[in-house]
Amino acid sequence: MLTPEQSVVTSILLCIAGAVLTLLVSRNKTAAGWLSFAITAVTGGLIVWAAMRVLIHGPGHPTLFLHMPAFGFALRIYVDGLSAVFLLLAVAVAVPAALYSIPYMKHYEEYGVGRYYPHFLLFLAAMYGLLSTTDMMWFFFIFWQLMTLPGYALIRYENKQPQNIRAANKYLVMMQIACAATMVGAWFLAVMGALTSGSASLKYDFDTVSANLPAMLQAKPFDTGVAFFLFLVGFGIKMGMWPFGQVWLPDAHPAAPSPVSAMLSGVMIKTGVYGLMRYFLWLVPPEAHAQYPLARWGWVVAILGTITLFTGTMQALKQEQSKRLLAFHSIGQIGYILLGTGACMALLPASDPRAAALAAVAFLGALFHVINHGLFKGLLFLNAGSLRHVTGTQDLNQMGGLMKFMPLTAATALVASLAISGVPLLNGFASKWTIYVATIQGSAAAKYLPVCGVLAILTSALTLASFMKFFGVSFLGRTSALVKARVAAQSKLEVCGLMQGPQVFLALLCVALGVVPALAFHLMTAALEAAQQGFGTALAAAAPMTIGLLSGIETVNRTALFAPVVLACVLGVMLLLVRILSKLGGAKRRAAAPWLCGYAAESEANRYAAHGFYGEVKRHFHWLGGAPRPTDRDRPSSSTTPARQP
Repeated sequence: MLTPEQSVVTSILLCIAGAVLTLLVSRNKTAAGWLSFAITAVTGGLIVWAAMRVLIHGPGHPTLFLHMPAFGFALRIYVDGLSAVFLLLAVAVAVPAALYSIPYMKHYEEYGVGRYYPHFLLFLAAMYGLLSTTDMMWFFFIFWQLMTLPGYALIRYENKQPQNIRAANKYLVMMQIACAATMVGAWFLAVMGALTSGSASLKYDFDTVSANLPAMLQAKPFDTGVAFFLFLVGFGIKMGMWPFGQVWLPDAHPAAPSPVSAMLSGVMIKTGVYGLMRYFLWLVPPEAHAQYPLARWGWVVAILGTITLFTGTMQALKQEQSKRLLAFHSIGQIGYILLGTGACMALLPASDPRAAALAAVAFLGALFHVINHGLFKGLLFLNAGSLRHVTGTQDLNQMGGLMKFMPLTAATALVASLAISGVPLLNGFASKWTIYVATIQGSAAAKYLPVCGVLAILTSALTLASFMKFFGVSFLGRTSALVKARVAAQSKLEVCGLMQGPQVFLALLCVALGVVPALAFHLMTAALEAAQQGFGTALAAAAPMTIGLLSGIETVNRTALFAPVVLACVLGVMLLLVRILSKLGGAKRRAAAPWLCGYAAESEANRYAAHGFYGEVKRHFHWLGGAPRPTDRDRPSSSTTPARQP
């Protein structure tokens, strides 16, 4: 029977072999698609088995697969609780994205799939490796590049469009800067570790660097601080943290095919979050906790998170292109994860046991939002892909009234829109609420946290406003001229079952984790128990959660975090009461044509479009940047592929 580490290595090798096989059969788009999906599903099964074994039975031991001691070169794979959660997320998004790709890629008539499926599988292999390697230098570099270069090829897949090439170039440059910053930080720590320990060779293994860190913090605190600053910059670029995310992320997501956008936003940027958590919380051993300024780093991360969530969401509010709007929301939602992580770092060193318990709450909220964001943002990008597949454009101004023609896609898009907005009984609310509780109740240990929490709550309302525009102009309102033309040319607009299935699967997960969030909290507490290293040990000891499938989640001093069953009952009673009152009123309903004052027939000018939303917000917050491009309205056919032509 394979160990978890052997399962990960087997999955990586299968993906690499699959990349070669899909290239060989790439002339047949259907065969290449099904082969890619089969390999993704098989590796997904191996990864799920490995992760669940770790979460149930605890981690094993780091396994050495390749060693060159003269260069400090070692492929050592280790799956602990933290790795297991991120690996499960990678599978949860990759498998639906691979299935969705099969029909979606058929409509790229001008482009073959020889540059798609091989790069997709290499991209997935790199994520498996990056989330499990313990080498902070050489194999970190190899897996990083194995993720970056296929990602670059996927973003510029439609290479006949110059804006896609520019977006890919930005992505490539920013990822190389991030890689360099992180590797220089690891080199700093390895050099200082060799000097303090008297070793003749540099060792970049995670455990070795961690063991040398107490002496480094005591002898060279400034140099150690520089190394951690470089980690923050490198992983911050990767995850889209302000101000780095605005440079590359809003251009990369609209350029890539929609399943790739789901992978980029749902999983790839989360590897930056994984690095931040791993290096800032798991790298520092217990004997170095007194010398390590965790609370100061927490202040920096929490403030950056608050700025990130506000700026990303405000910039998203201005967008008129579907995938560009979602890209800015990726930045905004990363801000919530950063805020939760920063709150954890700020509260954990406090002497008050209650603060330590709230630190565990903050960490669980951040980790939960990692999972949730991967699910609902992956779903939203698949929804955007379905819209583009039907209409031939990403321009929201050209859409309208699609709910009657695409009811299932509309239903899943509604679930995802409400989930990302933090509406109760969906997964986004459960994770955001956990972060709010930790930040607001953590005021005794960190006075600035409640301010950050309140700004996060207000920003969540802005998120809801943004998705009222996204969903409203796409699926509600009057049917646009473009949609009428599509309806006239085709008897059916709804996407096929292979594209509907992944959307329904992700939507059901969003609902399940919102109604029964205890499922996720059981998973995450098991992850903490299986990842007791560094500050992870303190978090596992302080985790105060009392979790019940029906009773909800309780924390410090039995403060209720979330009681979904009670909330569902209250909402059900209120809806029933509204229904009864509406019936008692006896008002009759009738359908009538809109009255336009008698001056004009109904036309496109009388339809609400994306450009007409939130004009005052755009005017007063223009200084934040992120203005919609003029081409979003003036070039409706700039991304007409893939679309079913009449």
